[in-house]
Amino acid sequence: MLIMKAIRVKLWQDLVNYKKPTSFQLKETYPLPPYSTVIGMIHTLCGFTSYHEMKISIQGKYFSKVNDLATRYEFKNGMTYDATRHQIKVDNYGVSRGISTVELLVDLELLIHIIPEDPALVPVIEKAFKEPIEYPSLGRREDIATIQAVDVVEVEKRKPKENKSVNICDDYNAYVPISLAESNVVRFKSQESSVGRDKLLGTRYLLTEKYERVNHGTEKAPKFFRKWRKKDVIYSSRIFVSKNDVFFLDKDDCLVFIEEEV
Repeated sequence: MLIMKAIRVKLWQDLVNYKKPTSFQLKETYPLPPYSTVIGMIHTLCGFTSYHEMKISIQGKYFSKVNDLATRYEFKNGMTYDATRHQIKVDNYGVSRGISTVELLVDLELLIHIIPEDPALVPVIEKAFKEPIEYPSLGRREDIATIQAVDVVEVEKRKPKENKSVNICDDYNAYVPISLAESNVVRFKSQESSVGRDKLLGTRYLLTEKYERVNHGTEKAPKFFRKWRKKDVIYSSRIFVSKNDVFFLDKDDCLVFIEEEV
């Protein structure tokens, strides 16, 4: 029997954008925050100056989507200021200012389980959410997150007493790691009627989780780039776990979507 301590956090945001890195003119958003975004918020609130390994389960829902206008700044490295094309002058360099469109999620609710690799960090993270050192934001800097509930719960790998759906916890959607989906422990409703071989009912994303700085230059002229560790997931609400299967559940029988290994 595997039991772990987790911090379970419920958050609410009125308008938020979790920008997809490949979107530009229209800044599209992920339906839920990527793992790296959540982990970054945790490290900021805790005041961590080095990376702490942790497992994250992300569930949530939003009411609708809207588009909004935002100011967009563009510049090219080394381009000198030209009054006929640039709106802003920074020293001798020019910056163009224009308009872009941002996709926003409305009335977003999140249920996040945080399981640090070091159990001693559980009370540290709990306190950081109950007594934040600054206003918590998730997504853009201006996307303030309202903390609705913080609890320390036990996450246990066991058989549920009955078939458990992600909808048990307030009709949420979830990021399901692909290894869980392909193992058939996590099942998808109505998969018998799905077309073709692929029975993973949902949207597949490759989400950023953690990065390391890699030097592609020399010791004297370093050029550092971020090399990301990414997690392959299915985003879906049509999820359930059979009462005959073993899965991670918290004390309130909410499903926790984590993998065995970090």
